[in-house]
Amino acid sequence: MRRWSLAGQMLVLQLLVVAVTATGCAVLALVQAHRLLTDDAGHRATAVAVSVAAAPEVADALDDPDPSARLQPFAERVRLSTGVDFITIMRPDGTRLSHPHRSEIGRRFLGNTGPALRGETFTETYTGTLGPSERAVTPVLSGGRVVALVSAGITVDRISAMLRGQFGWGGFIVALALGLGVAGTWLVTARLRRQTHGLGPVELGRIHEHHDAVLHAVREGLLLVGGDGRLTLCNDAARLLLGLPAGAEGRHVDELGLAELTAAGEERVHLVGERVLAVNSAASRLGRVVTVRDTTELQALTGQLDAERGFAESLRSAAHEAANRLHTVITLVELGRTEEAVALGTAELRAAQELTDRVMGAVREPVLAALLLGKSAEAAERGVELVITNECGEDEPLDDWGLDPRALVTIAGNLIDNAIDAGSRVEVRLSSDGGRAVIQVSDDGPGLTGPAAFARGWTTKGDGRGLGLALVGQAVRRLGGEIEVRGSAFTVRLPIPERVR
Repeated sequence: MRRWSLAGQMLVLQLLVVAVTATGCAVLALVQAHRLLTDDAGHRATAVAVSVAAAPEVADALDDPDPSARLQPFAERVRLSTGVDFITIMRPDGTRLSHPHRSEIGRRFLGNTGPALRGETFTETYTGTLGPSERAVTPVLSGGRVVALVSAGITVDRISAMLRGQFGWGGFIVALALGLGVAGTWLVTARLRRQTHGLGPVELGRIHEHHDAVLHAVREGLLLVGGDGRLTLCNDAARLLLGLPAGAEGRHVDELGLAELTAAGEERVHLVGERVLAVNSAASRLGRVVTVRDTTELQALTGQLDAERGFAESLRSAAHEAANRLHTVITLVELGRTEEAVALGTAELRAAQELTDRVMGAVREPVLAALLLGKSAEAAERGVELVITNECGEDEPLDDWGLDPRALVTIAGNLIDNAIDAGSRVEVRLSSDGGRAVIQVSDDGPGLTGPAAFARGWTTKGDGRGLGLALVGQAVRRLGGEIEVRGSAFTVRLPIPERVR
């Protein structure tokens, strides 16, 4: 058996609330109407009784041998004109002198007269000859003493009849309220059904639990930006990767510094602090979904792989060139020109050995030495002179700096690549200065100035895809160093760890 959906439960609940509210309001309205009608009957009876008691005809008729002959017609005229159910004029002892039923004249009045005999006017609900009624009793005064009493009243049956006359309007109002309530409830329920896809509370709770678990467990950062540019959702990974503050949801991306990162576009790389992030932003029905992946280690390994690939390419080029020269040597031998063959082979061997000795003599860090050897071969192939100078003292050799080789490859490799692209002569100078390792790369090109060169996307080629110098800046910051640019000379100073000093 399928459980009721949340929309269905809300429909039944709201219908019950509307029905109970409308019924309660109707009951309260009827009770209030009954009270108002009863109070109005008391006021009318009091006004009529006081008016009759003050009429001169009443006091004059009391002195007649048969007061009822004059008082009965007078009381009936007033009763019919005022709409009350009875007007009874009586002596102080309660003997009736008038009554709607003539047979009751001369009999004792049924009700309380004590306050009226003391000169007071009062109202009460009492059951008399006409049944329960709302009545008023007032004295007739002559010379300051009570000479008669007047009672006027409206029966409870008449008040109930007037109340029943209100039932029609009350029922119409209740029906109208119920109709409007049902219509409004149906509209709200229909909207709720569309928004919840007809799911029940249990299913919605389970979906929320799954959503929350996945959102917090996924390693990729996830951001949801609404159409108004406000951040509506971010998971724990996004907070960590982007350094977002608590309560970031609901704030505008401009305020959080995420405008560029969340802009539309294909997957691209952003530098945030010391992290290299791959960001992908795509439009959705809810706004814009942005995923963020940490590729810091991947970028570092990619840089190292590029350096090794370049080194391999250089070796392949060198091997190709060596094969050409070897064929030349063999041909010279076959032609009997052995002296020229030996001279050519010896010269090539000496040049290759000099390049290797020069690089390995300057740098004893294997990874960095391999990088520089490959860059030297690449520079020679491209017709660029690459000069490597190691000015480190014997008490502080390069291989004892204790710095991360991958960071050194990232820094030196990107700087040398840019220098080879920019000039015809490149100089790499390695030294130490007061507990700091110094790497300087310069070329004879036009150079550049300003910190903008270390921003993601900056490049002299103008294609907006530059990342090398940005990675250099990130690696330098990660090692706690600093970088200085003067024209075409880049100087990187990195603190040597205390354990190495």
